[in-house]
Amino acid sequence: MHDHVHHRRGNGHLRPLVWGLVITLAFAMVEAIGGWVSGSLALMGDAGHMATDALSLALGAVAALLAQKPADRELSFGWGRAEVLAAIVNAVFMLLIVAAITYAAIHRLQDPQPVKGGTVMLIALVGLLVNVLVAWTLHRGEQTLNIRGALLHVMGDLLGSVAALVAGAVIYFTGWTPIDPLLSLLICILILVSSMRLLRDAVDVLMERVPRELSLPVVGETMAAVDGVRSVHDLHIWRLDSRFISLSAHIVVDDLPAWPAVLERLRETLILRFDIEHITLQPEPISMGNQPLATISEPEK
Repeated sequence: MHDHVHHRRGNGHLRPLVWGLVITLAFAMVEAIGGWVSGSLALMGDAGHMATDALSLALGAVAALLAQKPADRELSFGWGRAEVLAAIVNAVFMLLIVAAITYAAIHRLQDPQPVKGGTVMLIALVGLLVNVLVAWTLHRGEQTLNIRGALLHVMGDLLGSVAALVAGAVIYFTGWTPIDPLLSLLICILILVSSMRLLRDAVDVLMERVPRELSLPVVGETMAAVDGVRSVHDLHIWRLDSRFISLSAHIVVDDLPAWPAVLERLRETLILRFDIEHITLQPEPISMGNQPLATISEPEK
């Protein structure tokens, strides 16, 4: 006997991706031309960020569309993990961008080039406003891993615009050009940290790791304490996709005919205390319950 609670996915996470794509792609071309004219590495690096952002937003939009497809005979859980795959691709893209900009920045430090500070400041200021608009649009959407991946790109651009603005101002007023590649390296470090965190979270979902905010033993002990439950075994907790937590377990009960009432108490406990709503539970009479709660343990790290 099983209990399932299924959810319908809305499209609130698709619209911000589309709007972000249109705005980002348009300004990426403006920044690329401005960076080439002014000779600013920070500005061209930011333009590169925005170009890859457009690609990541397009990828995210496709993944969001796929995630809305219903389950079928081949994919019985649906297409929700398409968004997780998109997040991984976006994180890898960002790592490649970090490597490319780091290489260019080191080369620029060794061989300084003239930079038009005034042009850099003007374009970077407009770019900053554009990135703030796109980040705000994405932040209003549902915070899936897919949206987080796209937002990571946009925040990288936003920081890049800030770096370009500061670099342009320093060069305009002091003429010290090394500030341009130095700030680019600083932004690369910040983006690297965020990219690795996103990649870790996405891999957690694919590996069906117990969500980091939950403890398998604590959940099992809480379930075993519910009235009518003798013990819990074969307990599994994982994320079906970046939004929904799933749980399955075998429940040894004192009185099998009383299972409907016990099931309702278990569901209420899991939803209210742990926010777990996709639940599959199998009742067993005491004679079958040969695996005590003590066998539940944390996954090996």
